[in-house]
Amino acid sequence: MNYEAIIGLEVHAQLLTRTKIFCSCSTEFGAPPNTHTCPVCLGMPGVLPALNRKVVDYTLRMALATNCTIARECRFARKNYFYPDLPKGYQISQYELPIAEHGHIFIAVNGKKNRIGITRIHMEEDAGKLIHIPYRPVSLVDFNRAGVPLIEIVSEPDIRTTEEAGAYLRHLRAILRYLEICDGNMEEGSFRCDANVSLRPVGADTFGTRTELKNMNSFKHVENALAHEIRRQQAVIEDGGEVLQETRLWDPDKGVTVPMRGKEEAHDYRYFPDPDLLPLVIDDEWIEEIRSTLPELPDDKRQRFIETYGIPPYDAQLLTGSRALADYFEACVRDFPEPKTVSNWIMGGILAMLKAENKTIQQSPVSTERLAELLRLIDSGVISGKIAKIVFDEMVSSGKPPETIVQEKGLVQITDTDAIAEVVKQVLTDHAKEVSDYKAGKMKLLGFFVGQVMKATRGKANPKLVNEILKKMIPDT
Repeated sequence: MNYEAIIGLEVHAQLLTRTKIFCSCSTEFGAPPNTHTCPVCLGMPGVLPALNRKVVDYTLRMALATNCTIARECRFARKNYFYPDLPKGYQISQYELPIAEHGHIFIAVNGKKNRIGITRIHMEEDAGKLIHIPYRPVSLVDFNRAGVPLIEIVSEPDIRTTEEAGAYLRHLRAILRYLEICDGNMEEGSFRCDANVSLRPVGADTFGTRTELKNMNSFKHVENALAHEIRRQQAVIEDGGEVLQETRLWDPDKGVTVPMRGKEEAHDYRYFPDPDLLPLVIDDEWIEEIRSTLPELPDDKRQRFIETYGIPPYDAQLLTGSRALADYFEACVRDFPEPKTVSNWIMGGILAMLKAENKTIQQSPVSTERLAELLRLIDSGVISGKIAKIVFDEMVSSGKPPETIVQEKGLVQITDTDAIAEVVKQVLTDHAKEVSDYKAGKMKLLGFFVGQVMKATRGKANPKLVNEILKKMIPDT
């Protein structure tokens, strides 16, 4: 029997506010434990929360960007459960009346465009962080994160493959970063994902029993965990067993999911409206004020790049992956108006260099102005494409302008036809057998001769001239 996976994702995104959602404590990451706390976020008796308006502004931005319907009145609720990192014994969240519902985004996988529904977006506070001591039966708790503002984005169960799950998460993170409301850092926990997954026979209408997966702090972990869980559930079903409704943890070292606890239902949390917080009323004026601040979003920018710059969809997809990278591309194109050439160098040289040095595009040692200067040197024939790669590496390591590097290292391209002809003549003399084979019909040897000339000139000869001179001289050899 063939099965299909039913996947829904719950994403928690930490909002980039300076202070927490219900108090004025800092949200800065990496401070000494328990230094960004106060009676409000520690849940001391007699204190009252006060809602941070910026949290609502940022949530409205995400709601509009994902085509959600915004509630004109929403409420905060208490989600009751006991865990050592939850100082109040409950989490302030939203339940029956969230701020936004019924949205969607589109993703592209293998050239196919898919619509993924968004059930709801709601605001809530984060819990603290437990630090387990591996060599002692002791856990420490850091409440710096308690009260940090989150939005939870819950998808419809519209995802069918691990590739779709990865594409959805990447696109969601791109939107958050374009809006500048979340940095999307999975390692620091500011972008976290839980997954619900079940199987059903292909063509069936009802869902199977689902499990929830946690502890996935990278896109690759999400995809690997889902792939393993799908295989595990299929093996259980085919062996005649029943899939248990439970929460499971992903173990990336072993590549397996392991049971954590039974899966909770909503009634287990005993939700009820928070009596310390008034209903939140959102009028049309507030919504339109936020709408007017929205930037060009990834889908719109990608389509514009294709239409305006004439670059392939693949290039546009990659270049619009982040707002900063898209800005880098456009700034370079303004200085060197050859979009495809710029795209090739960014996707090749720039991104490869950033990955090797673990840097972001904002930290690139090669500015858009410097990259445009390098491309102009190639375009004007001063240096060849091969030499340009040497110059680029030197630009990265030294920070010098490309023109300076070319002059200092004597890398100016040889365009003197007589000088190139002398080198070609010597190469043909040294490789008489290959010349004979070429004349006998082995035309691919032309590339061999070009390579030998380029080697003899240390890559300085103009490749176009080399080809022309070779084709003229070989018949006479």
